[in-house]
Amino acid sequence: MDLFDAPSTAYQPLAARVRPNSLNEYIGQSHLLGEGRPLSQALARGALHSMVLWGPPGVGKTSFARLLASQFDAYFHSLSAVLDGVKEIRAAVDMARMQRQQSGKKTIVFVDEVHRFNKAQQDAFLPFVEDGTLIFIGATTENPSFELNNALLSRLRVYVLRKLEQAELRQLLQQALQHPQAYPQQRIKISEEALDILARVADGDARRALNLLELAIDLSPLTEGQIEVTNAALEEVIQAPLKRFDKGGDLFYDQISALHKSVRGSDADASLYWFSRMLDGGCDPLYVARRLVRIASEDIGNADPRALRLTLDAWDVQERLGSPEGELALAQAVLYLALAPKSNAVYVAYKACVKEVKDLPDYEVPMHLRNAPTQLMKDLQMGKGYRYAHDEPDAFAAGERYLPDPMGERCYYQPVNRGLEIKLAEKKQALAQANRAARREPD
Repeated sequence: MDLFDAPSTAYQPLAARVRPNSLNEYIGQSHLLGEGRPLSQALARGALHSMVLWGPPGVGKTSFARLLASQFDAYFHSLSAVLDGVKEIRAAVDMARMQRQQSGKKTIVFVDEVHRFNKAQQDAFLPFVEDGTLIFIGATTENPSFELNNALLSRLRVYVLRKLEQAELRQLLQQALQHPQAYPQQRIKISEEALDILARVADGDARRALNLLELAIDLSPLTEGQIEVTNAALEEVIQAPLKRFDKGGDLFYDQISALHKSVRGSDADASLYWFSRMLDGGCDPLYVARRLVRIASEDIGNADPRALRLTLDAWDVQERLGSPEGELALAQAVLYLALAPKSNAVYVAYKACVKEVKDLPDYEVPMHLRNAPTQLMKDLQMGKGYRYAHDEPDAFAAGERYLPDPMGERCYYQPVNRGLEIKLAEKKQALAQANRAARREPD
């Protein structure tokens, strides 16, 4: 409780009822509170200090400040930069001074939205932070470098709080449901999928996750002392069909598989359908863009090299314009890929070559292919006998060998008889014949 708070039986939102009681219950910010981190080490040493907590809404700035007061047995007084002014600041300083004299305890003065204080209000804290009358903790969503006076900022340590990960939000929701102050009179039944959806929709904001959970529970029916969170309640609070949030489930991966195989199968209409289904299901368009680039290399390759460039351009458009404008460019790429000539020759060649590199010994580079920038290296025969291709007819040194000697010849890349690879196959065959003729090998 705040120093000036009076006990109250008034309604409190779920987020307030389930605040953590110790730093062990605090979820998130492992980059600050993890083992061996500077802030964690400072707190372990008992080095409570003035600071600024900078981060987006709902990441636990206020809860963290309260937990510090609890851990260090300090008084906690909260100010709001929106509602309070110099008068309230002076009252907080006087109270901190009195508590220090009477009990020897420290007082944490927590200022929410500290960036809203003007220069005079910020300057009012300076002497009392300097002499240790109080521990100042400010919370802000704005860059302190721009919003706080240099004089005050120089006396504070700045800690950046991050949005909570989806797994952390899910842990928060589960912890909240088990909290004795959450729903002591009812049993709550909620599916694992529903918790995943709420965690995803909250987008890193713990307060929003708890508010959505509370609202979903409020909108769900109570039967014999048990509340079962329904799909209808979930759709009401997230204001979208649940199918939009199956991004992590089997259906998601089934759909991306269907899209990939439809493009590979050259069915433009089916490809467009599965692309649209994925977007309707809430899939990140940039995820689709990445998969299209993969398809362009794996299933089209050199049969139509323009496919790769077109998909990269569509990805760029999506990043520049966002939704929904950018999705039209992705749809254009989907249709082009579906109707482009197909070849997996690059994919097959690459996989085969990678396997041989892993399986075979690390053969030495042939002497004639080695670089020889010094006379010593030339004396060791490095680079000797190398034929500079541009000095040869048609810029091709017929008969030259480039693989390690023990390997002989290899044919990883075998172009197919489709698209541009028809020409590449003809060129590859002609070069192979020229090599055999120069080496006087039989066809």
